[in-house]
Formats: sequence, structure tokens, C-alpha cells
Amino acid sequence: MTTTHNGLGEPRGPDFQSAEGPHAAPPPQIPPALAGPKAPSRWGRIVGAGVLIVAVSAGTGGLAGWYAGGSGEPGTATVTRAAPAPDAPPGSLVSVAEHVRAGVVSVQAPRGGRTATGSGFVIDDRAHIITNSHVVAGASSVTVTGADGTRRTATVVGTDPSSDIAVLRVEPGPGLHPLVLGRSADVRVGEQVLAIGSPLGLAGSVTSGIVSAVDRQARIGGSQQSAVQTDASINPGNSGGPLVNSRGEVIGVNTAIATFEGGGSIGVGFAIPVDRAASVAERIISSSR
Repeated sequence: MTTTHNGLGEPRGPDFQSAEGPHAAPPPQIPPALAGPKAPSRWGRIVGAGVLIVAVSAGTGGLAGWYAGGSGEPGTATVTRAAPAPDAPPGSLVSVAEHVRAGVVSVQAPRGGRTATGSGFVIDDRAHIITNSHVVAGASSVTVTGADGTRRTATVVGTDPSSDIAVLRVEPGPGLHPLVLGRSADVRVGEQVLAIGSPLGLAGSVTSGIVSAVDRQARIGGSQQSAVQTDASINPGNSGGPLVNSRGEVIGVNTAIATFEGGGSIGVGFAIPVDRAASVAERIISSSR
């Protein structure tokens, strides 16, 4: 039995879109020989205790150490260390991640005695932030945490549940850097992408992959809509965060994943195309003035 849900930012992060079909793989069966003993023997307990003692000894720097030359005398080991790593070249995924993370925030939205968590990203110098509508829907208050750890109270400028886009606003300040929005027409299947956000509450997490499809039908905002499909790992809490290309341009808003019942990411994630997200955000901001 499978269940279809709407997104990536419920109290524990995004809901899942379960992979459907009669051919879903059954859970793996563990052979009895690999299942492990039912209870440790006396010798098993002794060995376990021995491992623990060795670890503590090594940590205290007392009895455990290196012995050089087979002479039995304590000595020091000589190991080869790498030279200091050079700065990441411009345009590398490392430099892209460093730049983009500064514009990504974690979103916390309490409601009904629980707190929905998601992600978002800054889009202008007035500190407007795009996230998913389902992340902040029904929230009594919203706070965001930037890459520098600063928590800010956010105002919900507006939401559009049909597209699952919401716009927040905080007071501008250091540590909030707007990201550059790309163009949906420039997105290509096979190009490298990064998904950045707070999966499972792990703020500033970066995963990499490629664009798997550019016009995949997925359930977003309660209806079937075209989405950018990616195999970059997306999990609960990524909802509302950016999917960026190797130039650091946002090409989508991470929103949903497909999963087997009870599982996590299986490498099939969906993002709202950037052109649609930008159009909705601009409309929300304009109507609030």
C-alpha cells in the first residue's frame, strides 16, 4: 500500500510522494546466518569490555601507543600529511556551495503544538525570502535562521497554496545575501545541481546531483504540475530551499520527493521551476505594497 502526500515541510519536514506500482520491491530478508547471535556469550561480553578498555586507554595516552622498528621501545610514528588545500577555483561546486549557503535560511513555523521546519532563500536586498506555502501554512509565527546562526522573526508577506509558494520578509542585515535566479529555459537534463537546505533540521546541508528531467509531472500544491526532477538527495526539511546550478543560479524550489512507503530519499526529487516561483513571488510582493 502506498500513500501520496504533498510536499517537504510538515512538522518533521516534507511529506512524501510514495512511489506507486505493483512492482515495488519487498523489504529485504536477512538470512539467519547474518542475523547475528540472539544473546552474547560470556566470551562475547569479555571481548566487548576489552574493546572499551583499549579505547579508553588510547584516549588517555597511557598504555596504547606506537612501537617503532620492532625493538619493543615506545616511539613515534611518522605519517605523511597533505599540503594545505588550495582555494576552491571559481565556478567549482565547492565555491558555489560556499556562496549560495549564505543566502539560505532555515524556517521554523509553530502550529498545533508542533513546529514545521523547512528552508528558504533570500531573493532581494529587502530581505524577501521564498519558501513553500505548506511550510508556513497555519503558523502562529515564523522565524528564520541564517547561515551565520542569527535568528530573525519573519513576516509572512503572502502565500499561494496552488503553486506552493510563500514569501517571507525579515529586517535586512548582515548574513543575508540575495541569490541570483536563473531561467527555466536554460535548464538542461544532465547538468550538475546542488540542493541546499535543512534536511532533518541539519541546517546548511548541501547535496549534489544532476537534473533528471525538466518537465516532469508531480503533485504540487494539490494538483499535478510540471517540475524539475533531480537525483540530488532531498529529505524532510529541504522544502522551500533552492536547487542551484553550477553557476550558483537558482533553477528551482525543492518541494517534494517520491519514496517507497516508510522510506526516505530514493533519488527522485522535484523542484518548482524558477520562472514559476519568481512570477508568483513577484505577484505576492507587488500585491502587499
